[in-house]
Amino acid sequence: MTDPASALAPRVQAAIVAALGEEFEGADPVIRPFTLKPKKGQQAAPAPAADLQINAAMALAKRAGRPPREVAQAIVDALREQGIDDLATDLEVAGPGFVNVTLADSWVADAAQDLLADDRVGVPTPPAQVIPLDYSSPNVAKEMHVGHLRTTVVGDSLARTLERLGHRVVRQNHIGDWGTPFGMLVEHLLEVGETSEEAALLETDPNEFYKAANAKYKASKDDSAPDSFAARARKRVTLLQSGDPDTLRIWERLLDRSKAYFNRVYTELGVTLTDADLDGESRYNDELGPICEDLERTGVAEISDGALCVFLDGFTGRDGQPLPVIVRKSDGGYGYATTDIAALRHRSLDLDADRVIYVVGAPQNLHFRMVWAATRKAGWLRDKTEPLHVQIGNVLGTDGKILRTRSGDLVSLQSLVDAAIEKAGTVVAESRPDLDEQQRASIAEAVGVGAIKYADLSVSHDSEYVFDLDRMVALTGNTGPYLQYAAARIRSILRRADAAETPGPIVLTEPAERTLALRLLDYGKVVAEVGESLEPHRLAAYLFDLAQAFTGFYEQCPVLKAEPAEVKASRLALCALTLRVLVDGLSLLGISAPEEM
Repeated sequence: MTDPASALAPRVQAAIVAALGEEFEGADPVIRPFTLKPKKGQQAAPAPAADLQINAAMALAKRAGRPPREVAQAIVDALREQGIDDLATDLEVAGPGFVNVTLADSWVADAAQDLLADDRVGVPTPPAQVIPLDYSSPNVAKEMHVGHLRTTVVGDSLARTLERLGHRVVRQNHIGDWGTPFGMLVEHLLEVGETSEEAALLETDPNEFYKAANAKYKASKDDSAPDSFAARARKRVTLLQSGDPDTLRIWERLLDRSKAYFNRVYTELGVTLTDADLDGESRYNDELGPICEDLERTGVAEISDGALCVFLDGFTGRDGQPLPVIVRKSDGGYGYATTDIAALRHRSLDLDADRVIYVVGAPQNLHFRMVWAATRKAGWLRDKTEPLHVQIGNVLGTDGKILRTRSGDLVSLQSLVDAAIEKAGTVVAESRPDLDEQQRASIAEAVGVGAIKYADLSVSHDSEYVFDLDRMVALTGNTGPYLQYAAARIRSILRRADAAETPGPIVLTEPAERTLALRLLDYGKVVAEVGESLEPHRLAAYLFDLAQAFTGFYEQCPVLKAEPAEVKASRLALCALTLRVLVDGLSLLGISAPEEM
C-alpha cells in the first residue's frame, strides 16, 4: 500500500525495538493523521503543522517503566539513527509524548507517481474470503418500497467493494417467494383471470395486485364457508407446499412477473443483482421438515405449547422468561427462523463461507442473533464462518417521520428514482442549455440515480437520514452531483490539454499540490477499511474530501497555463490520478461519472 502510515509503520516498529528492546517487537506504532480541532470561535481548524502523529509512546510508557516523552524521544533518536530522511523531513516530540511527523515532499511525489502507474490505484488484495452477501430481498408480487432502497444500495456497494479487494462475493437475493401470502395471490390471479388487465398489474404496479388480493382475504377470513376466498387461499397454500403442478405453474408465473419488475428497477438503479443471485425462501422448502426432525432428534429443539422450539442461553423476553426460536409452529407450519437457519447452514457448510453478511433493517437484529446461535448449537455453523448484520436505518421524510405516501403506504422505490431523475433533469436543463435533449436526459439519469445513492451511502448505514431531493441533486456541498461534477471538470481539463503532452513526473511546488497528493495516497487504505468495517460512508467521506482537495488545487494552481512545462506536466498527472481515484471510488458506491455535466 502507498499510504504514508503504512510506509512509516515498519520503520517505527524497528525503532521501538531499537529503543526499548526485543520484547517490544510487533508493538503497534499507533500512527494517526495529524489533525487540529478548531478553537472556540474559529470557523475551521488551522492548517496542520505535521502530516502524521506517532502515539506509540503513550501506550508503551507504562510497560517500559519510563515517562512517555522519554520513550517518544528514544523512538525519534532510533528513527534518525536508522535513517528516515528519505521519508520524513521533521520529527518532533510534542505534548505529553506524541511524535509529529512531516513527510518529505520528494517521498509524497514519488508515492503519487507510483500510484499513477498502479492498475489498482493502491487498492490492496488481502487474503481472499468467500462472502455470501444477503441484500435487497423484496417480496414477490409486492412493489419495492423505500425500505428496499438502503438494503439494495448499501448491499450493492459492499458487494462491489469486497470484490475489488479480491474476495469471492456470493450475492444472495433472499426474496420472499413462499408461504401463506402466495395462497391468496394464486387464488386472486385465478379469480381475475390470468390474461386480465388486473393480472397485468404484476408487471406495472405489483403492489396494487397484492393489495387487492389482501383485501379479499381480510374481508373473508372470518367466513367459515368452505368456498370462501380465504378458505380457498388457505387450501392453495397446502397445494403449493405439496407440489401441486397447476398451483406451481401459477406460482412460477407470479415469480417471473415479479422478477421482470425487480430487474427493471435494478437496471435503472445500476444494481448488479441478476436472476442468478436469487436465493428465495422457496429454495429451502424441502429442507425445513428434515431440519426440524434433526433438531428434535438431537435434543437441540423441544416441543413447547405444541410448537418445536430451540431455547438458547442469554435470550429472554421482557417478562424474564426464555425466548424461543420457533422452528415449527403449532399448526405444523414454518416461519422465517426455519428458512434462515437453512440458508445459514447452506452458506456455511456448502459455500464454506468466511463471512456471511446480512444487509437488513436494524429491527431484525435480535432475530438474526437467535438464528445464528441456534444454527451454531445445531452444529451447522463452522467455526470459521462469521455471520454479520449490517443494520439499516430508516429513510425519513422532511417531517422527520418514516417516508410514506399521503395514504400511509411506504413510498415506492420506483417513484423515488423517477422523482430524482426528474429533479436532476431540471438542474441539468438550467445549467447546460447548450446540450441536446438526449444528452441532458442521459446526464439527468446518471445525476439523479447518483444523487439518491450518495445521499444514502454518505451516512452511516445504521442511522436515519432525511430524503430531501433539493439537497441531494445540488451541485455544491456533500452530494453525489458535486463529486460527479468534479470528475467531469477534470475530464474537461484533460481533453483541452495538448495531445502531445505526457502527464508527469509529479513534482510538488505548491501546498495545494501536496495536500491533493497526500489525500490521493490514502485511497487504498480507505477501501480496505470499508472491506473490514462494512461501512461505505467511510469511502463517501473520503471521496468528498478528495473532491474538496482537488477544488483547492484547481483554484490555486493553474494547470493548462502552468509554467514551466515540467510543472504543467506534473499538474496534469495529478489531475489524471485524481480522476482515476474519483471514478474508481464512485464505481464502488455504484455511481457513474458522466463525461460531462
